[in-house]
Amino acid sequence: MPAATGKSSKTGNDGGASPDLDADIRQLRADIARLTEQLNVTGEHSYRTARRAAKEGVEQLKVQSEAAMEGLRSNAKDLEEQILTAVREKPVTSLAIAAGIGFLFAMMSRR
Repeated sequence: MPAATGKSSKTGNDGGASPDLDADIRQLRADIARLTEQLNVTGEHSYRTARRAAKEGVEQLKVQSEAAMEGLRSNAKDLEEQILTAVREKPVTSLAIAAGIGFLFAMMSRR
């Protein structure tokens, strides 16, 4: 058979790897170190991006919840004003409604 050309895993007289194989191993180690560093940088960048997006989302939710609370307060004030107006306009009817509601609660609490 003819001898193979190119790099091979020849061993020298001392039983060690050939200089080509040693150089390849050093190059692989350097490549792995560079890849590891690139993965670290990419991971840090992704973490910062995700953290920034989460902060922005939290801020948006905070603004939306504050707006919703303000809307609820406004609605509650409007309802309170409507009830006060109705009681002032028709006090007897309001008293009868309140008594009826009280009677219903009393009936339900007995059971």
